[in-house]
Amino acid sequence: MTQLADAKMKYDRIPIPEELSEVVQTAVDYSEERRRKQKKRKKILLIKKSLAAAAAVAVVFTVGLNTSTVFAESMSSLPVIGTIAKVLTFRAYETTTEDLSISVEIPGVELIGEESGLADALNEEIHARCEEYAQEAVKRAEEYREAFMATGGTEEEWKAHNIQIKVWYEIKAQTEQYLSFAVMGAENWVSAYNETRYYNLDLASGKEATLEDLLGSDYIRMVNESVERQIRERSENGEGVFFSPEEGGFAGISQDVKFYINEAGNPVVVFEQYEIAPGSEGMPEFEIINES
Repeated sequence: MTQLADAKMKYDRIPIPEELSEVVQTAVDYSEERRRKQKKRKKILLIKKSLAAAAAVAVVFTVGLNTSTVFAESMSSLPVIGTIAKVLTFRAYETTTEDLSISVEIPGVELIGEESGLADALNEEIHARCEEYAQEAVKRAEEYREAFMATGGTEEEWKAHNIQIKVWYEIKAQTEQYLSFAVMGAENWVSAYNETRYYNLDLASGKEATLEDLLGSDYIRMVNESVERQIRERSENGEGVFFSPEEGGFAGISQDVKFYINEAGNPVVVFEQYEIAPGSEGMPEFEIINES
């Protein structure tokens, strides 16, 4: 059964409140006697359809992105000024075995008033990425276990590793202009496979925002100068340790540098662990303020 058919079946089962029958009866009493039966039947049918349509919207909002197709079809005909956006949990599950524990929380995006199909495309990508990461993480843990046991490890020693795999998301900004969030995957026994993907939506244009959109065509120079200045200031103030350019440290951003948008509407560029600083610095972040 399709999502649309399933939703329709739920809507058809929605009971009509008793108050509505009284309203209908009052209206019918004012009608001519010879048309009473026909008008009553027509009005009841009309009220049923109106109630089902209104309830349909409420049901879709409640069940969230699992009926995103119905949501888009139901809302497309309603007048909406701009794009209303929110992030909901599309799917969540936890699994614990003797070997490891898995926690997965997959987000999904609802964009009301957006007709480009951006939400559907994003949700498909996010869902695929999260599921793929979780599956590959489990496979890596299994391979690690085999290698551990093959080199003389015991069951008790393996259990002490407490292998944990986690997929989750974090909302960075949710304003009238932008929706920015991060989807993350992590394995507590190996950081090399930890992943973070940022999604930055411009609600005015209905597309993903870029650094050029936020800072202008000269964004590379602007970001480089800001990051270099902040690295220098943090180093001088003892607020961070960074590699020098000669040691493989910061030497300018690439066009695919990661970033998110904060509540102030400013981009925050993010570097991978060990990319420009020792691992103890985690993933260094730098807010870029457009001062032009």
